[in-house]
Amino acid sequence: MVNYNPKSWLKLIFALHKSDTIRMLWKELIYIGLFTLLIDFLVMHFFPNETVLEKLIAVYSLIGFVISLLLVFRTNTAYDRWWEGRKKWGEMVNDSRNLASKLSVYITEQDDQDFFKRMIPNFVFACKEHLRKGVDLETLKLTEKEFESLRSKNHIPLAFSNLMFEKFVELREKGIVSSEDIFILDKNLNALIDSIGACERIKNTPIPYSYSLFIKKFIFIYVTTLPLAFVTTFGYWSALIATFVFYVLVSMEVLAEEIEDPFGTDDNDLPTDQICERIEANVVEVFERK
Repeated sequence: MVNYNPKSWLKLIFALHKSDTIRMLWKELIYIGLFTLLIDFLVMHFFPNETVLEKLIAVYSLIGFVISLLLVFRTNTAYDRWWEGRKKWGEMVNDSRNLASKLSVYITEQDDQDFFKRMIPNFVFACKEHLRKGVDLETLKLTEKEFESLRSKNHIPLAFSNLMFEKFVELREKGIVSSEDIFILDKNLNALIDSIGACERIKNTPIPYSYSLFIKKFIFIYVTTLPLAFVTTFGYWSALIATFVFYVLVSMEVLAEEIEDPFGTDDNDLPTDQICERIEANVVEVFERK
């Protein structure tokens, strides 16, 4: 995620960051510009006195309004997914802190504390990678026995949850925690699983294919035929107008596509790397405060 100062207008206006849509779409902008120039040429040379074209401006204004409504809905839907993902990771931060705080009080044995000091951060780091391309166990803090038991698992975050719950049961059998304590701890552990489940729902449920296909075709047809409405007034400049409209409309669609899956490594995705590091630092601090 890119950190920036939203009040720095001049810097943002003239910045040409790699996440800027003009850098993503420059080839398409050239193609559309050339194509609309060709349409202008054909109209101006083969249909120079076609008066019906002058009446198309009102029609295209109405169609433009419809497209704007569709893109507003599209962008809002994508942002809702981004924001829900951020809320779930915020809940994961809170539940991890709460779980670590309670465990640091309930248990006093250093080995048991070290177990949870590793497992809680391992869980959130596994969640982060699970939502990307899969978990690399080599990057986590595991004993050899834990590593071997996790190698065959498909859902690594769930496996970490099971390990922690098994540890709860072991502590109860030793008399270190009571059944009531486990009931309290289990709420935080279940909340962590609920959070990763909600993130999986966001990731695995993209916008319906037909809706996405319709928007793309609608924008393309609208932009490529837009010079017909403006060529009688602006001549070849109508190609520039069509290219700019294409840039605006497609940029909105591209940004919506990027933020609707907010768990990757794109510039506009959630800062899950930093969130995981913060959770790890908080958990270590809680257990070492004594």
